[in-house]
Amino acid sequence: MKMNAELDFQKRQSRRRWLIPGLFISLVVGACLGLALGSVQLTMQDLLAALTGSGQPVHEKIVMDLRLPRVLIGFIVGACLAASGAILQGVVRNPLADPGIIGVTAGGGLAAVLSMIVFPQFTYLLPASAFLGALLAALVVYMLSFDQGVSPLKLILAGVAVNALLGAVMNGFMVLYSERVQAVLPFLSGGLNGRSWHHLSFVSPYALAGLCLCFFAIKPANLLLLGDKSAQLLGLRVERTRFFLIALAALLAGAAVSVSGLIGFVGLVVPHFIRLLIGDDYRYLLPISMLGGGVLVVFADTAARVWFTPVELPVGILLACIGAPFFLYLLKKKGRG
Repeated sequence: MKMNAELDFQKRQSRRRWLIPGLFISLVVGACLGLALGSVQLTMQDLLAALTGSGQPVHEKIVMDLRLPRVLIGFIVGACLAASGAILQGVVRNPLADPGIIGVTAGGGLAAVLSMIVFPQFTYLLPASAFLGALLAALVVYMLSFDQGVSPLKLILAGVAVNALLGAVMNGFMVLYSERVQAVLPFLSGGLNGRSWHHLSFVSPYALAGLCLCFFAIKPANLLLLGDKSAQLLGLRVERTRFFLIALAALLAGAAVSVSGLIGFVGLVVPHFIRLLIGDDYRYLLPISMLGGGVLVVFADTAARVWFTPVELPVGILLACIGAPFFLYLLKKKGRG
């Protein structure tokens, strides 16, 4: 038994050593593909010339104004969603949790839809409103599941109910403002089409603040894995810490939703897969999940843009087609266990 545990620990250590450089290499490859592929195909020589300012003007326009901000936003969105999912999985102590399943994404999505179709004059406040919506949804779920402490099972059940309610409210507003629904459909599908430096500039402060705060969440998240009583004995204020982590997950999900729309399953698939490879230690799980989420969205967005030419498929649809079967597989595997 002891030998098996030591062997398992050594395997995880080995995976940690190659996973980080492997993901960095994958990110570089994904970024190059995202910049080079599209309706106008660029060679690596054309791409390097455009990035250094010595290429053809039309190539520089395509790379610098259209594709580069899209790749950067894709990485930020993926990192935020994966980090949010990893945090929530630790809070509820369930590897099948993610921002979409417990209502956080729906709260941010409802606030964003209201900003776009009810108060279009305040669209510049979209990131802030999406964060507030995600935070309010998280607080409602937190309060509904609180009974002398938060039960992880009640948290998930309350999240599912709130998610359904917010989805119904969102559909209701779309019916009332049916003449403006066309502007909201790309948001509901989840995509990065048309994203520019403007979108990057208004989402970056929220996203970077959340990603930086994640490093302060590593220690408390690890302590929560020990259980509430053990964490309290080690000096952790459990309920205050859980509230901070839920608020942080809401900030990350809200920032991602505000710029990309309702992209699902990244917060489920990436942290869960990374956890299977390297274990539950948040010193490695959280930063590697950020990197893995960014890589996944960059590759998926490029694939959604290139595979279905001349139609550009929203990346949220492609990720749902990947994530839903994976989620069902996890449920079946968990049920057998």
